[in-house]
Amino acid sequence: MRAITGVMKYDPDRNHRRSIRLKEYDYSQVGAYFVTICTQNRDLLLDDIGIRSMIQKWWDALPKKFPDIRTDQFVIMPNHIHGIIFIVSVGADPRVCPNHGQSRWIAPTTPAEHRSSPQPKPTLGRIVQWFKTMTTNDYIKAVRMNNAKPFPGKLWQRNYYEHIIRNEPDLNSIRQYIIDNPAKWEDDEDNPKNLAKGARC
Repeated sequence: MRAITGVMKYDPDRNHRRSIRLKEYDYSQVGAYFVTICTQNRDLLLDDIGIRSMIQKWWDALPKKFPDIRTDQFVIMPNHIHGIIFIVSVGADPRVCPNHGQSRWIAPTTPAEHRSSPQPKPTLGRIVQWFKTMTTNDYIKAVRMNNAKPFPGKLWQRNYYEHIIRNEPDLNSIRQYIIDNPAKWEDDEDNPKNLAKGARC
């Protein structure tokens, strides 16, 4: 990850994660998305080094499963993950236009006659669901091997939180927020002790 300079401070009122998808928004279209996925009941299941390695493996596998996406900054917290996903054109270089709040993309250099027929782009929901499925399957295997804490019901909560990244300053502020998140765990809104005090959920 390249060094981040001149990053705007993360503004929770402006950048807060939202669990309800925007009505009529096409979540398969080219764009940048900030995603948060929490464990069921905010259980502290992601502290084990083996589990963290497994979670990282499936995050890194996302672009292989979905060639139309690129992954960016990512962090694993004790009971949730934060990550940035770009939905792009195959072979494109993701950029976020700072002037108009729209994503722009450098077109692939492969001549048109050598390109395969375009496939429907995956939706953000489908990408997240695949990630949840693969990590859940591997977590269950780890439980069976008696080296992972069992979870009741489901590993991940049913929904997820997303923020549509509008421009370059927004992207950089979220990157910095993700980088800083581990150092701020004591005050994190998803820390169970803060939830007990009546924080976000």
